[in-house]
Amino acid sequence: MNPGLYEQLVTHALSERLRSVGERLVVDSGPIHADEAADRISLHLARLLRQAISALDTKKRASVGAALAREVIALLESHPGLGVDAGDRPVEPALVLRALLGRLPDGTPADLPLPATPLLDTTLLTNAPGEPRVGHQLRTEFPSANRIDILMAFVRQTGIRPLLDLMRRHVEQGKRLRLLTTTYTGSTELSALQALQELGAEVRVSYDNSGTRLHAKAWLFHRASGYSTAFIGSSNLTHQAQVTGLEWNVRVAGARNPDVIDKFSAVFESYWSQDDFRPFDATEFQALSGSEADRGPRIFLSPIEIRPEPFQSRLLELIALARMRGQHRNLLVSATGTGKTVMAALDYQRLRSQMSRSRLLFVAHRKEILDQSLATFRHALRDPAFGELWVGGQRPRQFEHVFASIQSISATGLGSLAQDHFDVVIIDEFHHAAADSYKALLEHLTPRQLLGLTATPERGDSEPILHWFNGRIAAELRLWDAIEQQRLSPFAYYGISDGTDLTRLSWRRGRGYDASELENVLTADDALARLVIRQVVGTVPDASSMRAIGFCVSVKHAQFMAKHFSAAGIPSIAVTGETPADVREATLKALARGELRAVFTVDLFNEGVDIPTVDTLFLLRPTDSPTLFLQQLGRGLRLSAGKSVCTVLDFVGRHRKEFQFHRRLGALLGGSRSSLARQVEQGFPFLPSGCHMQLDSVATQEVLRNLRESLPATFPARASELRRVAEEFNRPTLSRFLAESGLPLEEIYSGKHCWSDLQAAGGLATLPEGPHEAVIRRGIGRLLHVDDPMRIETWMRWLSSGMDAPASLRERRLILMLLTTLLDTVPVADQYLDGAAKVLKQHPQVIAEIKELLDVLMERIDHIQHAVGDRPEVPLMLHARYTRREILAALGPGDSIELPAWREGVRWFPEERSDVLVFTLDKSGIQFSPTTRYRDYAISPRIIHWESQSTTREDSETGRRYQRHAELGSSILMFARTTADERAFWFLGPGKYLSHNGERPMAIHWELEEPLSGDMFAQFAAAVS
Repeated sequence: MNPGLYEQLVTHALSERLRSVGERLVVDSGPIHADEAADRISLHLARLLRQAISALDTKKRASVGAALAREVIALLESHPGLGVDAGDRPVEPALVLRALLGRLPDGTPADLPLPATPLLDTTLLTNAPGEPRVGHQLRTEFPSANRIDILMAFVRQTGIRPLLDLMRRHVEQGKRLRLLTTTYTGSTELSALQALQELGAEVRVSYDNSGTRLHAKAWLFHRASGYSTAFIGSSNLTHQAQVTGLEWNVRVAGARNPDVIDKFSAVFESYWSQDDFRPFDATEFQALSGSEADRGPRIFLSPIEIRPEPFQSRLLELIALARMRGQHRNLLVSATGTGKTVMAALDYQRLRSQMSRSRLLFVAHRKEILDQSLATFRHALRDPAFGELWVGGQRPRQFEHVFASIQSISATGLGSLAQDHFDVVIIDEFHHAAADSYKALLEHLTPRQLLGLTATPERGDSEPILHWFNGRIAAELRLWDAIEQQRLSPFAYYGISDGTDLTRLSWRRGRGYDASELENVLTADDALARLVIRQVVGTVPDASSMRAIGFCVSVKHAQFMAKHFSAAGIPSIAVTGETPADVREATLKALARGELRAVFTVDLFNEGVDIPTVDTLFLLRPTDSPTLFLQQLGRGLRLSAGKSVCTVLDFVGRHRKEFQFHRRLGALLGGSRSSLARQVEQGFPFLPSGCHMQLDSVATQEVLRNLRESLPATFPARASELRRVAEEFNRPTLSRFLAESGLPLEEIYSGKHCWSDLQAAGGLATLPEGPHEAVIRRGIGRLLHVDDPMRIETWMRWLSSGMDAPASLRERRLILMLLTTLLDTVPVADQYLDGAAKVLKQHPQVIAEIKELLDVLMERIDHIQHAVGDRPEVPLMLHARYTRREILAALGPGDSIELPAWREGVRWFPEERSDVLVFTLDKSGIQFSPTTRYRDYAISPRIIHWESQSTTREDSETGRRYQRHAELGSSILMFARTTADERAFWFLGPGKYLSHNGERPMAIHWELEEPLSGDMFAQFAAAVS
C-alpha cells in the first residue's frame, strides 16, 4: 500500500494487508463516528454492489442485480425499527421510473424534456469542444424544475436574454424563481433586473460594495421528485460566461450528492432572509448602485422598519442585560461603520416603551452627525416629527427630544437646565468625554439612563473615560464580528520564531517581563534585527510600498529597529512619548503619504490614534495582555481605499511559563486552552472571511508548549497556586481564586476534581464529608452550564433554608433538576424528592461548594432570558442551557429523581403534550463534516430547518402531529447545541410548523416564538452575511 491519507472502511482483507506493511509505515486507524457511520458504511456497500453487478453478464445485470437488492432489503427488514419494509423491494422485473407526466387537453401525455446531463450524474463542465455549453445545459434544466434559486454576483442583459422565454414560462406556471445578486464593481445592469422583475421573478440585491460580499455564481433547480440539480462555478449571467468563456462549472446531482444540494439550499435560504439583501426596487438601485454610493455611509429611508443585524442585536442584548443588573451608565464600543447610531435608536425605542417619561438628549460634536442621527431616530421610531436640533442657530422649543452639539450646550451654559430634565442621555464619540465641556455636562446631568457610543474607548492622551461607567464596558463588538461584517480589514497573521530565549528574564506578577532586561535581550544583537528585516521582506506582499507600525519594548528598542530598517533601505523612524507633538504629527503624515515605510513606537499608537492606511504591523514586544494585543492589532485593521488585508508579523520567542499565550490567542479566537491548541495544531481552519493565520514550525511548538505549561495545568500545581492565593487572602472564595489565578472555571472541575478537592489539597479547612462524598462531588462539575437566574436563585434559596420539598410543581421540578444532576450515579434508596434531599443534606461541604459555584455562575449569565409564556409550571427559560436530564425533570411529574433513559433527538411528553426536539449542529464533533452539517440549522433568527428521524413518514402518527400540532393542542419545544462535546442544549423556545419537504426524514421549517439572540443565530445559522 502507498503511504498517504485514506478514508476507507477496514475490511478483513484490508486488515490483512495492513499487517503486512511492517515497520516501514505506521497505521493510523480509529472508530467510525456515530453520525458519519451511515454515510461511510453505505458507501462501502454501494461500492461492493456496483462491483458485483458490474461483474455480471450484461443480459443478467438487471434481473440478478434486483434480486441481490431484494436479499439485502430482506436482511434489513429482519431488524425492526430501521424503517425498512417490504415496500422498499424492487419489483420483478426491475423497472426504473423515468417521469410522471401530466395530460394535455386532448388526453395525450405532456412532453417533459430531459436535462442534457442525466439527473443522476455529477460532472465538470468547461465549455470545451464536444460538450454542451453551459448556457445550453441550463436551458434543458428549466422545463422539469419546480422551483429555481439563482445566486449570481453579476447579471447583465446578454446573459439573461437567451433564458427569458424559459424563465417567463416557468413563472407563468406558478413556479418560483428567486435571484440574489449584488452591485459589486457596478457590473449588474438595472435593465436586466427590471426584465426579470417584470416576468415575475423575485429579486433581491446587496448594495454592499465594500468587498466581495457575494462572488458566487450558482443555480439550484429544485424538483419535487427529489432529483434536484445544481450548477456551481465561474459563470456569471453574461453572454461570455454562458457561451464563449473558458468557464468551469460543476453540475451536481442531488440524488448522487445530496449534501451539496442541502448546503446550497441552506445557505441560499439564510442569505434570502437577511436584511443585507433588499427586495429589488429600481429607484433604490439607481440611488445606491451608482458612483455616489461609494462616497461614504448614507441612509436610505425605505418604508420598512429598521431591524438590527445579528451582531447589533447581540450588543443591544448585552446593554439590556447590564441594566437588569442595576447598571444604568453603559458604554457601547463598536467599530466605525457598524451602525452605533442605529443601535442607539433601537435601544431608545425599547427604553421608551418601558419608561413613563423618556426625555432624550443626544450629544455630538458636529452638525453632520446630529443631522444623520436625528434622521436615523425618526426612521427607527417611525415618527417623522421626532426630535429637535440644538446646533448653530437652531434651538429647541419643547426640549423633549433634543439633538444637541456640545458647543451649543457649553455656549448656553447649564444653569437653567435641571439635572434630571433628561431621562435618557446618549453621547456619541464618547472618547471626547475627557474634554472639559463634556466633563461639565456629565457632572451636571443625572439621567435615569446614560449611554456612551465610541469606536475607541482608549485615548492617546491617556485621559480616562471608563470611570463614568464604573470602569466597565457594557457591550463591545468582537473583532471577529467586525471583520465578518467587513467593518474592519481582514488580517494575515504570521507567527515567526525569532530564536530569543526569555526564560531567564525576571518576571513581575501583573507587569510581565522586566523592561530593562527585555530591552537588553532585544537590542544586544544585530542578528535579531536582520532576522526581522529578512522576514518582513519575505512575508509582506510588497515591503517597498507598505505602511507599517512596529511595537517595541522601549525607546531604545524603537530607535534600534528604526536605524536597522533605514540602513536596509526601508525608510523608518522611531516615535515615542518623548517626541514633540509636531514631529509626531509630521511623521504620521509622512507614513500616510508613503514617504516612510515604518514607524517604530512603544505605547504611543496602542490606542486612540487613527491611521487607516497602515497595512502592516510588527509585534516586537512580547505581551500576554489581551487588551494590549487587540489594541495593537486594531491599529492596522481600519478600512482604507486600496487596502485589502493587514499583514501582521508576530515574533515569538521562548517564554517563561508565567507568560500566558492563551490570553492573547483567546482574545482573538475565543475558546478554552484545549480548543486553542487544536486550532494551532490544525492550522487555524475557522477564521473570518479573508483572514489567514500561520505559525512557523518552531513557533507552533513554542505556542503549544506554552499553552500546556503557562497555567497550573495539573491538580498539584493548582493546589500550590491556591496555597499562594490563600497567603494573601486568608480563605479565598472560588470567585476570588479564579480572579487571582487566571484559571477558567472549567479547569477547576477537570480530571474528576472539584473546588472542595482543591481546597483540601491546598490545606484549607473543609466541612465534614458525607457517605457519598466523592461521587456527589464529581456531580458538581455537571452544573457548569447553568446560566439562568431562575435555577440559580431557586437553588440558592433552597440550599440556604431547610431543603424541604416545595409546594409548587414548578419549584419541585427545579429542585429535581439539581438533585438528578448531582445524584445521578448515587445509590439512593428513596428516589423521591424528600429522600433525595435527605441524602444531599448529609454532605455539608458539597452544599457549601454549590453555593460558591452558584455565585460564580450568576456572574457568567450573558443572555436575557424569560419563561415560556403559557406554561407557568415548566421551569425552562428561553435562551438558557439544559442537559437532557434537566429537560426530563422540567417536563416530568416532579416527584422523583429516577428518570427514563433518553438518547434520541426527539421525545414525546404526553403529560405536557409536547414534542421535544434536540439537535446538534456539528454532529461529528471532529472536524467540518459536510454529510452532517446541513441537516439542522437556523435559516433566520426565527426560522429553523430541522430533519426528523430517518424513519418518520409524513403520514405517520408522529409526522401528522408535527404538521398539525397547533390544532391538536400540542407544542414543539426546540433545543440545540453546536457540537456533540457540549453537555447542554440551548432552549430555543416553542416552534410553530410552517412547511416540510420529503419524508424518512421529513425536512421541516419551524417558526420560533422568539427570535434567536444575535450570537446564537451566528452559531446555528447555515450562513450569516
